[in-house]
Amino acid sequence: MTDKMSVPKLNIDRRQFVGGLAGFTAAPAIITGVEARTRIADGIASGDVTTNSAIIWGRSNKSAKMLVEWSTTPNFEKAQRVAGPVVTARSGYTGQIPLTGLPSGQEIFYRVRFGDSRGTETRIGHLRTPTKDHDVTFVFGGDQCGAGWGINPDWGGLKLFETMRQTRPDFLIHLGDRIYADSPVLERASTPDGSSWKNIVTPAKSKVAETLEEFRGNYSYNFIDTHYRKFCEDVPALTTWDDHEVVNDWWPDRKLSRRVMFRKGFIQSDVNTLVRNGRQAFFDFTPMQRHPTDPNRLFRKVSYGRNVDVFILDSRSYRSPNNRNRQENPGSETALLGRYQINWLKAALAQSKALWKIIANPLPIAHEKRKQRPRYDKFANSDNGAPLGREHEITDILSHIKKHAITNTVWMSADVHYSAAHHFHPDRAAFREFDPFWEFIAGPFHTRAGRIINYDKTFGAERHFRTARAPRGNNPPSAGYVYFGHGRINAKTGALTVGFRDISGQSLYEKTIAAQR
Repeated sequence: MTDKMSVPKLNIDRRQFVGGLAGFTAAPAIITGVEARTRIADGIASGDVTTNSAIIWGRSNKSAKMLVEWSTTPNFEKAQRVAGPVVTARSGYTGQIPLTGLPSGQEIFYRVRFGDSRGTETRIGHLRTPTKDHDVTFVFGGDQCGAGWGINPDWGGLKLFETMRQTRPDFLIHLGDRIYADSPVLERASTPDGSSWKNIVTPAKSKVAETLEEFRGNYSYNFIDTHYRKFCEDVPALTTWDDHEVVNDWWPDRKLSRRVMFRKGFIQSDVNTLVRNGRQAFFDFTPMQRHPTDPNRLFRKVSYGRNVDVFILDSRSYRSPNNRNRQENPGSETALLGRYQINWLKAALAQSKALWKIIANPLPIAHEKRKQRPRYDKFANSDNGAPLGREHEITDILSHIKKHAITNTVWMSADVHYSAAHHFHPDRAAFREFDPFWEFIAGPFHTRAGRIINYDKTFGAERHFRTARAPRGNNPPSAGYVYFGHGRINAKTGALTVGFRDISGQSLYEKTIAAQR
């Protein structure tokens, strides 16, 4: 499959490129003359939107006080002003401001600036607050700028984000791998057919990220792209992370092997050090509501009105080391989500009053390799029999949902670089104490395609759709194997429709699920 859509070349001027380099302590120092004024270095964004609140994010080129004005009209009539923090080098010059008391069911326009000096740059963004009488639309997926495929102006940059923006979604569920901190981007990359792919490069993306500034530079890199900046201005995000925000297949306390360090170019072998820096950069660049007593916690619930609650999970922070994943009983070696997070999820699902409950889980339930492996990174373990290893966590969650008669749950995931629709049913399963449900896997946004076609049947998975399997090799996004998920909840009927679309916006598959009331 090839993408033939004509897209103009990106117009990336020096100011935007320097913004892409921001995240380095030296970046503000090279801005001279008229550019010494306070300006927005990367972009602005919003996240964790609810009926009456949202988080607004922005990044300055130097220390300054963050200010936000918001209104229900694009000309900012009767605008309300909210003062935020003074951003400094300590946060990478990023800042966030919670907006509260927003009217429900409204288009909200906001503008961000840093400081009140004359000539200070201002950027305008947009979001929508929910109401029960309006349909809810959203996009979902993950995985961008990986496998050496960065921003290529000749191809059109990260243009899937423009395709997603054109659907006018209420929000994005970003399921992780927003950066590939462990995957450098070089000026040129070769495609399997022998052609050349030309990347925009920055110092931070030219090596694996190890320092805090290098992790920040990976997030900053995305904002070089026009489509990505515009998407962030127009569409709020509900965001989690997966492994590549730090390093491939990481778990707490892992030590990188000499082989991995040599192959990837790492100097630091202590994954906990990488996680500390990667987590800080994630929070610096993610508009989200932080937990008041556990500020390092990523998992949370975002209620987008009465029609949907999104339960955003963290598949990395609480896991045990990857292993053969064949334990007959749950224990300290079978953690993936971890007991702390699972107990929260079970309680939050039981308490939810929303019509639909979306479980935003970065890792698919049934994805598996064909051959047995010494270490498994996901839930499945290439054994279609009774639940073993990390599959015990899925049995715990599913049996809880059945026991408490929690209706209208649907799982969404990414990570595996293809899109698929799986239906799970106890009549086909080795474990039967659960109600039937759907899982939708979406992506990738901008990286190589995944080739694995196998799936584990322990929970009675049946595949209803999968995007085309790519040819062998590290195929670039221009090969056409990039996709996103699209969902809509009909406010009148309550039905949820989920599908997948390609880079042209063409619908490849749709499934409508009636709501139980």
